Amino acid sequence: MKQSTKAALLSGLIFPGIGHLVIKQYLRAGILIVIALVAMTVYVKAEFQQALAIVDGINSGTIPLDATSITELAARGADSPVVNSSFYVLVACWLIGIVDSYRLGNALETKQKI
Repeated sequence: MKQSTKAALLSGLIFPGIGHLVIKQYLRAGILIVIALVAMTVYVKAEFQQALAIVDGINSGTIPLDATSITELAARGADSPVVNSSFYVLVACWLIGIVDSYRLGNALETKQKI
């Protein structure tokens, strides 16, 4: 398998920046991994707090125990600009990781053929 394909698959299927590690682009890998981890932490923490609020509401009796109301509350999610931004930053990191690792891997392959 070509390095460019391997790097793109690892960045796409595992985590952003992992493909950069394979092609020895450590600075880019570190930047992508850190940004993606921060964005993922913010997003997961907010969604987890929303889930805990729903569970607390069910336990206290303010939220009825039926699938429709729970689904409606869960679909709203933690609707804040910070959470939405963190989601989009995470998606952007993933896409940048795939495209950039493929591009750099392809450039390294053509450079080695010369």
